[in-house]
Amino acid sequence: MGWVTSDDFVRVHYVEWGKPRGEPILFLHGLGTDHIGWALQRRAFGADYRCIAVDNRGSGRSDKPEGPYDLEQLAFDAILVLDKLGIDSAHVIGASMGGVMSQIIAVRYPERLRSLTLACTACSVVAWREQLFEGWVRLIREKGMREFAVHNLEWIFGPRSFRRLYPIAVVLGPYLLRASERGFLAQVEALGAIDPGIADQLSSVTVPTLVITGSQDILTPVADAEEIAYRIDGSELVIIRGAAHGFMVEQAVSFNRVVKDFVDRQCLSASAERRRGPIDDVVGGGA
Repeated sequence: MGWVTSDDFVRVHYVEWGKPRGEPILFLHGLGTDHIGWALQRRAFGADYRCIAVDNRGSGRSDKPEGPYDLEQLAFDAILVLDKLGIDSAHVIGASMGGVMSQIIAVRYPERLRSLTLACTACSVVAWREQLFEGWVRLIREKGMREFAVHNLEWIFGPRSFRRLYPIAVVLGPYLLRASERGFLAQVEALGAIDPGIADQLSSVTVPTLVITGSQDILTPVADAEEIAYRIDGSELVIIRGAAHGFMVEQAVSFNRVVKDFVDRQCLSASAERRRGPIDDVVGGGA
């Protein structure tokens, strides 16, 4: 684990695991969630890759300053982590708010990506989601984070998993959501202020991209994934049946299989390209 200090003197925490000499993967999670949210990905990806997970400012062990926050700044925090570790480029996997941050990285810092995975995320804030966020802010300010965590589980899990996991989640939910009230509210406000220009610039993304979502995700429905896939030419779209917004936990086996297969394929393709080298430039040449 380690810390970097951003340009506004905020300390950002990150953890590493996996294969030290493997290709790097940068994991970015969503609202209120820190590196613990990737616990079920540790073994699947760590066997072959050097894995880095960032605690976004406002959550985990990172500093939790007063808002407002800016998703551009959160994305830059993640770039600083790569700089600290001497990593020029990485496979980036972003979920939910982390997926928005990943889109910003793809648009602002395209040279830092080897591949891009956008999970359960969106590229714009529609009216109903703005109203939802406003309701979350009111609930937290009136009743606190524990009540929010208990009463909003249905946004994370699909109906079947919700019924099965509810007794456990009611107890563990408040502890799994480890963001401070101040940090969480600042993250919500930052997410609600997404720059609409980012969506328009997704057409510039040329790095291999996977867009993955669950068929029962009600926070970022399938239509959000379809829009992103439409805007990024050549991207792959995968919908996991029966999964909801928290599918990296709820259906970790399926999530890991699809995403790791995608990253593996990009590594193999890049390796083949390097082996082929410049010789192809002269094949067939001559006088």
